[in-house]
Amino acid sequence: MKLFDLTLQLNGFPLKDAKKKLSEIQHVPEPEFESFQHKRKLDIVNYHLKHNPFYKSFGKHIDLNHWDSVPIMTKRDLQKPLGERLSEGFTPKNVYINKTSGSSGDPFIFAKDKFCHALTWAEIQNRFGWFGIDFNRSFQARFYGIPLDTVGYYKERFKDKLSHRYRFSIFDLSDAALQNYIEVFKTKPFDYINGYTSAIVQFAKYLRSKNLNLKHICPSLKCCVVTSEMLFPDDKVLLEKQFGVPVINEYGASELDLIAFQNPTDLWQVNSDTLFVEILDNKNQATPNGQEGRVAITSLYNKAHPFIRYDLGDIGILSEASTAQKPILKKLIGRTNDMAILPSGKRAAGLTFYYITKAIIEDDGQVKEFIITQETPSTFKIDYVGTSTISEHKKRAIKAELKRYLEDGLIVHFERHNALKRSKSGKLKQFKSLVSQ
Repeated sequence: MKLFDLTLQLNGFPLKDAKKKLSEIQHVPEPEFESFQHKRKLDIVNYHLKHNPFYKSFGKHIDLNHWDSVPIMTKRDLQKPLGERLSEGFTPKNVYINKTSGSSGDPFIFAKDKFCHALTWAEIQNRFGWFGIDFNRSFQARFYGIPLDTVGYYKERFKDKLSHRYRFSIFDLSDAALQNYIEVFKTKPFDYINGYTSAIVQFAKYLRSKNLNLKHICPSLKCCVVTSEMLFPDDKVLLEKQFGVPVINEYGASELDLIAFQNPTDLWQVNSDTLFVEILDNKNQATPNGQEGRVAITSLYNKAHPFIRYDLGDIGILSEASTAQKPILKKLIGRTNDMAILPSGKRAAGLTFYYITKAIIEDDGQVKEFIITQETPSTFKIDYVGTSTISEHKKRAIKAELKRYLEDGLIVHFERHNALKRSKSGKLKQFKSLVSQ
């Protein structure tokens, strides 16, 4: 029985129709795809101008002959009651409703029409299928958070049961908890791992400390999909070595869709089926492929709620090898609100600090995980979990690297903890700035 598909269908999400539509999109010949997608972009803008009073007011100066006239939409533009943002004919009772995680600092409630939500799941199933994963049959080891209130907890557990997945709590990453993970993998025939990068990396580090390979413990395991947090190249090497399976990098946003998914040739393939992805400069102009900029996305099939040239708050680069039908995400640098402003006025991606520090303090396995906070333009704090305190030698090395890569005069202090505080969802924010942007 295709229980996963059936559950969506019974909840009013037309998955069969969505899969048919996705197949039609994917069979558009490559020479025709750019014009096909351009028409789809104009169609969704025109739809919301006609049927969505909020968007009609927001986009009152749009000239459909000039895509650049379509205004950039931000999360703050959408922080108003949902009922004011829905298109005609849609109500909270006939749409899919959810809330963004708030990792950008600007959470809001959003909606998708039911066909659009079904199309999202059709896209996700299609991409996971590249690696032999079938949501109706494949057994998932799920590394996500879980609501701690009674109703939310049991609701998620019930959804896990229907979705053929076993959830590992990521709020406790002690050695005892990670050893228990291993015991579970010994007894359950998991097909794949899916979840937050930081927790999965901690599990891999524990396996390394025990000189264990997960594929030997759980031979049914096919792949590991990490999401929601940055995957660094050396962490991917670690995961593939300790798990013994391909590690796939996923990039998505709950209000949109699956944005990019690493394909079997190890390219981070952008979803051009249901989304139009742009990389914009400071003047909201599309950058040439190969240059970094802000990620802006148009949801091509959501009629209930407009997400048009929606600035996601991320900074990325599209590969020079990208085409309209097959865009390739060369690099995801971080969030725009994760930029550090230095005393000289220079701006730097916050993950630069994380990456420099990571290369120095994780080489011997004594530091399990850490986060960096910019407290003032010149002062940074590193909170970490480790078996011992960071040596003075390593502290000096970190300061020297910050001077070499960024600028002189930066002050860094360190604080060791038994555990790091995660968000309610279980995510670990690797860098944050307390300095006004």
